[in-house]
Amino acid sequence: MSFQAYLDNIEKKTGLTPRQFVDLATEKGFGPGTKSTPIVAWLKEDYDLGQGHAMALVHVITKGPTISTKHVGTDGAHSDATDTLWLDGAATNPNG
Repeated sequence: MSFQAYLDNIEKKTGLTPRQFVDLATEKGFGPGTKSTPIVAWLKEDYDLGQGHAMALVHVITKGPTISTKHVGTDGAHSDATDTLWLDGAATNPNG
């Protein structure tokens, strides 16, 4: 599954866009420098997200929307269209 697909699936499951999660995380005091454990626990407790989906949000919350170019434009299951994740909802993604 691509990184973007993880984020899109989170939105389908919760009804919240990745950007909304970033805002909620900021309100809780999470951001750059926060360890993954408290973020993963929050996402599991409040939104029933599993480890993989939670870790996708951890990246966005702590490092922003830019990802490695390793899988960008590849043919594999983990391929992403761009190295910048779309945080404003799957329906408005110009790369989707």
